[in-house]
Amino acid sequence: MSEKDVLILAIESSCDETAASVVKNGRTILSNVISSQIALHTLYGGVVPEIASRKHIEKINQVVEEALAEANVTLDDLDAIGVTYGPGLVGALLVGVAEAKAISYAKKLPLVGVHHIEGHVSANYIEHPDLEPPFMCLIVSGGHTHLVIVKDYGEFEILGRTRDDAAGEAFDKVARAIGLGYPGGPKIDKVSKEGNPDAIVFPKAKLEDPYDFSFSGVKSAVLNHINRCKMQGEEICEADIAASFQKAVVDTLVEKAVKAAKEHHMDKLAIAGGVASNSALRQAMKEACEREHIQFYYPSPIFCTDNAAMIGVAAYYEYKKGVRHGWDLNAVPNLKLGER
Repeated sequence: MSEKDVLILAIESSCDETAASVVKNGRTILSNVISSQIALHTLYGGVVPEIASRKHIEKINQVVEEALAEANVTLDDLDAIGVTYGPGLVGALLVGVAEAKAISYAKKLPLVGVHHIEGHVSANYIEHPDLEPPFMCLIVSGGHTHLVIVKDYGEFEILGRTRDDAAGEAFDKVARAIGLGYPGGPKIDKVSKEGNPDAIVFPKAKLEDPYDFSFSGVKSAVLNHINRCKMQGEEICEADIAASFQKAVVDTLVEKAVKAAKEHHMDKLAIAGGVASNSALRQAMKEACEREHIQFYYPSPIFCTDNAAMIGVAAYYEYKKGVRHGWDLNAVPNLKLGER
């Protein structure tokens, strides 16, 4: 390794994935280890915070050791430790923050706290060496739906956000309503391929702010449709409901993101977050961007889910800017994008 290489060990534990990664120079992933708890939480139909926290404690050291081994480095080779400190489940976040602080203290390494959403945006840098700010980014996950201008690394201007349910949250609730279970996003994506997206016209929220989102209305419309079918003894076609619901959400996301890119004269548009791996969203966004001559970027599915590689990328750019956190770094479950 040349003298200029910067190696960062990153830790992510904001929800139900315990993850660690070693990232070189902000763009090269040397290891990316993820221990998922999906099977565990499927029993309960969603993430149980207390169980998630306990599982992180069990797995964190093992995941960190695996990431170092896979990258073929030791703690002595590292330049800094990056860690997600918010937003997320407070107990889960605390496990990662405590681990990062312990390693940082023991090895006298700089500690860099990372915003989870900044991590999701940074996932786009991993496979797209040509992508640099400024660009438009649509962030869609289980807990967040944001439309932002990425002005610089770690610098955002928020144009719009959801007023109620996040897109991923709506997917989970609808999946539960039609009997698909948890996690909802991938299951609706799969079932939708067998359905007719034009079978049912579900509403799209009309908001005063053109860049804000609302998904509680479409979710309620799906529940009402199911109840009406049951009351009238009509057959419920899960695939048609899933496909029609997905179309309503995807159309809204694509329409607003492309409109924002055009109105702000951005020729680059990226998507990020768990819902960014949805195949219908990727396809519709790709087609819309081609029509409007906008370059479209998206991460591979493995980098859309919660992972530490994206945190390592974000940590690198924060580290280069001189961001350092002290031993008082705490978990901030409701950390807003752009806050420090």
